[in-house]
Amino acid sequence: MFQLSQQDIHLGAAAAGGKQDAIRQVAAALTEAGCVSAAYVDGMLQRELQTSTFLGNGIAIPHGTTDTRDLVLNTGVQVFQYPQGIEWGEGQTAYVVIGIAARSDEHLALLRQLTHVLSDDNVAQQLAQTTSAEELRSLLMGEKQAAEFQFDASLIALDVSADSLMTLQALNAGRLQKIGAVDANFVSDVITRKPLNLGQGIWLSDSNEGNLSSAATVSRPAQAFTEDGEPVALLLTVAVADEQPLTVLNYLSDLLLAQKAERLLKADAAGVLALLTSEVAEQSEVLTAEYVIRNEHGLHARPGTALVNVIKQFNCDITVTNLDGSGKPANGRSLMKVVALGVKKGHHLRFTASGEDAEAALTAIGEAIGSGLGEGVA
Repeated sequence: MFQLSQQDIHLGAAAAGGKQDAIRQVAAALTEAGCVSAAYVDGMLQRELQTSTFLGNGIAIPHGTTDTRDLVLNTGVQVFQYPQGIEWGEGQTAYVVIGIAARSDEHLALLRQLTHVLSDDNVAQQLAQTTSAEELRSLLMGEKQAAEFQFDASLIALDVSADSLMTLQALNAGRLQKIGAVDANFVSDVITRKPLNLGQGIWLSDSNEGNLSSAATVSRPAQAFTEDGEPVALLLTVAVADEQPLTVLNYLSDLLLAQKAERLLKADAAGVLALLTSEVAEQSEVLTAEYVIRNEHGLHARPGTALVNVIKQFNCDITVTNLDGSGKPANGRSLMKVVALGVKKGHHLRFTASGEDAEAALTAIGEAIGSGLGEGVA
C-alpha cells in the first residue's frame, strides 16, 4: 500500500497565477523530492490542456502525459492544500491538489486508495479546512475512516456443490474467517445454529460471537434443495461490527417484499453483488454490454475522463463494473468512482444502462473503448 509522509504535504498554499501556477508549484515539489526530472512540469501542463484532471469534491490530480513518463524517477505524490480554492475549470474549484509521478500503471493502485477516501464529501471538506499536516495525511490514508465493509465478488460463491445448510454455513463462515472478519468463536457458533429462513429460498446466518469487522458472504448451491421441507437456494452470512451490513440487509428485504428473490438466484456474482448493494432495474428495463480495456496503462485520468464524457452525453442511467476487480458497480458519470475501479489493461468492464437512449449509449461506449479512449488502441 502506498505510504504518504508529512513531508509530502504542503498546507495553506496560495497560487496567485491560478491553476497553472499551482501545477508548477506541485511539479517543483515533485522535482525537489527526487520523483521527477525538472522537465516533467511541461508534461503536467500539457496534460491539463488535453483534459482536466479535476476529480470532483474539490480535488485535482495533475500528472504528466504518457510521453513524459521517462522523466519519472520514483513513484510519489506531493499534496498541496489551497484553503482559498483554485479555479480549475468552469464551475470547478480545487482545494486539494495532488501531483502524481508514476512510470506505469502503478499509479492506479495509488489513485484507487486516494479516491476511495476522497469520494466521501465530509472527508473532502476536512481536507480543505484542516490546519494539521498529520490530520490531512491520516485522512488521505484512510486511517481516520471506519473499517471498510468487506463484500465483493470474491465473497460470492455460485454453483456450490452442496445439499445441506450446514455445508453452506461452514463455507461462508470459513470465508469470513479467512479474510479476518470473524474468529473461531463465530465459526463454531454459526455452524451449530440453524440460519433464519427469510422465504423464497433465501436464508440468513450471523452470530453475536467473534465479529471482528463487518463483512458479508454468499453461497448459492448449484441445485436448490430442501431441508426439513424448506427450500434452500441461497445463504447470506454477515459479520456485524457496525451498521454497514444493514445496507445489504435492506436491499435484500426490498427484494423479498417485492417477491423478486429469484433475481438473486439467476444473476452471476457481479449481478448478485449489485442487487445487494444498489438499486438495479428489472432486466427487462436494462441493457448490458461488456468491453475489454486495451489501453496500455488502464483507465487512468485521461481515458477515464474520455469514458465519462461519452457517458454524460446520454440521458440514461449507466453503471460500470470491473469484472476483474471488486465486482462492485460504480456510477458511470463520476470520474472519481470510475478511476477508483482500478481498471488495468485487459480488464473486462460491464456496462449496465437503463433509459430512453440506453442502446445508443452502450454502442457509443463500445466505439470509444475500441478506439482507445483518446490514446489509440494498444
